[in-house]
Amino acid sequence: MTGQQTLAPDPPEEPSLAPAAPPPPARRDRRVLRAALRWTAAVAVFAVAGAGTAYGITRMERTDVPGLATGSDGRWDYPPLTKPPLPSGSPGPRAESNPAGTHHADLRALLLPTPEGAEEDEALRGSDGWLRTEDFLEEYAEEDDRETFAQQLVDGGLRHIAARGWTTGDGTRTRVYLLRFDTAALVEAKFHRVLSPYGNPAHGVRGAEAVVSDEDFPEEATVPGVTRTAYVESAPYGAEQDRQAYLAAGDVLAVVLQSRKGTAPAVPFQQTVVLQSQLLG
Repeated sequence: MTGQQTLAPDPPEEPSLAPAAPPPPARRDRRVLRAALRWTAAVAVFAVAGAGTAYGITRMERTDVPGLATGSDGRWDYPPLTKPPLPSGSPGPRAESNPAGTHHADLRALLLPTPEGAEEDEALRGSDGWLRTEDFLEEYAEEDDRETFAQQLVDGGLRHIAARGWTTGDGTRTRVYLLRFDTAALVEAKFHRVLSPYGNPAHGVRGAEAVVSDEDFPEEATVPGVTRTAYVESAPYGAEQDRQAYLAAGDVLAVVLQSRKGTAPAVPFQQTVVLQSQLLG
């Protein structure tokens, strides 16, 4: 597939993800940042070695890339990604002047858009773009888990939940939830480490049984400023396979869930997680 998946320029307060050359004093640092972000998106879908090669792959047609001129690799076509503007004078979540890691942009605008040809789940839009906590918790199978998680969210000072979901033509169902809290330290210590320890998640989602750490998710696909933990349902599984990821990005905890009857392919899951990470990072 050839859909554009790179990020358009950020406002001056955040590092630019656009391919244009930055001012000379910061040229080397910004070139390194651009190469790293392009590398993460490419590694997630190709596991190709070399940042330079990754840049070429993300910008070229499949038929222009040696060895990739045959059928689809499983990527989805997302619309061009653009980070929402920040309020005037507000720093980005990774700025030194923003130790709380606050996302000053509208949380709803930080959601990954629906890929081309997918049918959006309008129920996840909630009211005015905000989803009720109890609707989010319906993703979890056990009543005890839902009650425990609900209390954790209350104690942690949950502020908002924004969500988007869609189903593609092959039946893959994706749900993305962004949960905003007060500080990055709280998200990392109280939620990410607690909810997504190594091995398996603290709370089981509906339909997923034997869930293990996703060891095949490329470490090179890590996005600066985002801590990721990914899981996959191991065989034998039921009617469908589930994949899930928890992302800690500043004051936001993102939960990405994907499932499909039979087998849930790794490529669109990795692509979705990486692109959502880039929007938050």
